[in-house]
Amino acid sequence: MARMDSYVEYTLELLEPLGPVQARAMFGGWGLYHAGRMMGLIIEDRLYLKTDDTTRPAFEAAGSEPFVYDAGKGRKPVTMSYWTPPADASDDAHALLPWARRAVEASLRAAQKKPAAKKKSAPAEAKAKTATPKQARAKESVTKKPAAKKASRRA
Repeated sequence: MARMDSYVEYTLELLEPLGPVQARAMFGGWGLYHAGRMMGLIIEDRLYLKTDDTTRPAFEAAGSEPFVYDAGKGRKPVTMSYWTPPADASDDAHALLPWARRAVEASLRAAQKKPAAKKKSAPAEAKAKTATPKQARAKESVTKKPAAKKASRRA
């Protein structure tokens, strides 16, 4: 596991009024999670908070900047839905709190939009273990019949 640097630790301290926030190393940076949902990230010692169509206008009006990364040769840069908090909130927990709350709200809305994951069907072995005794006997009789027919043909 990657070791947290001082900026990540400092940011987690700033976010303490929000409640428990965890940092997880990812792609050369850090993902920030609140209640199991990603609500921010830290890349190159810069904090970005999750936005959506509801919260992005407030970030834009405050002079925030989006997280943009280079997608590689011949590709256009990609703008993500993570924006810096306003400059005056970057090192003040009290000023950062409303922006962090917006990020949590955006992450909750994003989770609600995602379709529910389809359940995978249980393997045949698991189904066989849950079969009733009658179903098990029926299955055995089906598998024994072809073997009996082969024996009668040989005789």
